[in-house]
Amino acid sequence: MKEYIVVIGGYGHVGQTICRELGELYPGKVYAAGRSLERAEQFTRTTDGRVRPLQIDMKEGFDPNFTNRVKLVIMCLDQTDITFVRYCFKNRIHYVDVSANHSFLTQVEGLQSEARANGTTAVLSIGLAPGLTNLMSLHAKNLMDQVDNIDISIMLGMGDQHGKAAIEWTVDNLGMNFDVVKEGRKVTVASFTEAIKTDFGARLGRRKAYRFNFSDQHVLPRTLGVPSVSTRLCFDSSAVTGLLAWLRMTGMFRLLKLNPIRYATVQLFGKMRFGKDLYAVKIDARGKKDQKDVWVEYFLQGRNEAQITAKVAASVADIVYRSELQHGVYHIEQLFELDRILHPIIQEVTFETRFNGEVHSPY
Repeated sequence: MKEYIVVIGGYGHVGQTICRELGELYPGKVYAAGRSLERAEQFTRTTDGRVRPLQIDMKEGFDPNFTNRVKLVIMCLDQTDITFVRYCFKNRIHYVDVSANHSFLTQVEGLQSEARANGTTAVLSIGLAPGLTNLMSLHAKNLMDQVDNIDISIMLGMGDQHGKAAIEWTVDNLGMNFDVVKEGRKVTVASFTEAIKTDFGARLGRRKAYRFNFSDQHVLPRTLGVPSVSTRLCFDSSAVTGLLAWLRMTGMFRLLKLNPIRYATVQLFGKMRFGKDLYAVKIDARGKKDQKDVWVEYFLQGRNEAQITAKVAASVADIVYRSELQHGVYHIEQLFELDRILHPIIQEVTFETRFNGEVHSPY
């Protein structure tokens, strides 16, 4: 009988919260897995037996007898190839991934036929960004007859605690050039360029946000049919945001290709603790309704970005575990609506909708 849930990277920063959330729902059936059995055991001892430890080498997969009882895998680690995803599909294991790496997610999308043939469901783009940003964009689209462009802006707090993998991903993308879809065409842009002033709401005000290589802007033109989508990033410290933009302009980010400098930068970001532990997301969508120009805005604010990512992932995983969803590979906005995912966590965030500048009900 397939009944186990395995969270790979389950003793990590995001994985621990996912394990705790699902362990409350399915005690004894959730496993925190990774290469270090010692770290897995150390974490699971704090869960009163609701979560169990498991050591795994993803190149080898699970023990065959254990595999037959695994129903769902939640991946919290970055991968470089799709070998393990294929392993899950072959063994009829549903798959949920918190990765924000667009090139990897594209590889997983290519396994659509394998997932369907084996009766499995894979859900990608779960978390804050991508994740809630995708669902907020979908909700904005549903309020219009035609969407012309969506601008996504994300603010992260320098006082928040971010996992090592998240910091490494951010550092690796600081000097990145990448393609976006603008007016239906692919154009190449650069991280920390083309700033726009974004209104994050009354508490946070207007801040400069710069282009950054979040995966939602690559996915949404395909899944929602929007001709122009962009995602930008800033920090609660305007000084840090401005410094990064200046470093980009001077070409200093090229030095991040050198391993010692990259390592030192990751360590520095990991030790920074000033500012607040907050995050904010702003969606600006423009288009037409009843042949008139309209503007839809969404404001989302909260504390502890890793925790909200984990709770969205756990909510999605719970639905995949207990429901019979379409088989295949999907991004979150292709299977879910905003209210279904946001409703369980609405008490932990501040959420507001404006239509042509006027405040509307959340949903």
